[in-house]
Amino acid sequence: MSLTFLLTSLVIVATPGTGALYTLAAGLTRGARASVLAAFACTLGTVPHLVAAITGLAAVLHASGVAFNAIKYLGVAYLLYMAWSTWRDHGALSVDESAKPSSWRSVMVSGVTLNLLNPKLTIFFFAFLPQFVPAGPGSTTTMLGLSAVFMAMTFVVFAAYGACAAAVRDKVLTRPRLVDRIRKTFAASFVVLSGRLAVESR
Repeated sequence: MSLTFLLTSLVIVATPGTGALYTLAAGLTRGARASVLAAFACTLGTVPHLVAAITGLAAVLHASGVAFNAIKYLGVAYLLYMAWSTWRDHGALSVDESAKPSSWRSVMVSGVTLNLLNPKLTIFFFAFLPQFVPAGPGSTTTMLGLSAVFMAMTFVVFAAYGACAAAVRDKVLTRPRLVDRIRKTFAASFVVLSGRLAVESR
């Protein structure tokens, strides 16, 4: 495994995006346990994209504008829904002290869905991973290994983001105005991310 792959993967994973934002929000509004669950959910949401890249389905998605746009706009719609629910103080990102199973399920489902409905991830893995896989026998095994490393890095970095957010949670929650501003900032960020996804092309 090359140092270039590790450094490039770290930069990609650490760059703030939808998953990182969601994990931060989960840690801030629900605590450390929720942030770890959110990080796991976001990581799990990359699995279908990795599988698509390994099996060659990414090539189909890249070639088919209809398929790409269908998934893209579903992702845009879901990000806008997340923005709306966050702004209205409902859904997975509301400040919630409960530890009900339904609460954890909502964190999990939202995290998986956010990454699942991003077709750029499939195209990214299709273009990124093969650069570090030598041609010939065992290439699939090598790609699976690199994918596992990438997923592990994703989980660790996202969990670290969430832990940092959870660490200041108590101080934040004692200031209702600050909580309201943060919630609206998260909502606005989801709108910005939905706009960025909407203008993405293959």
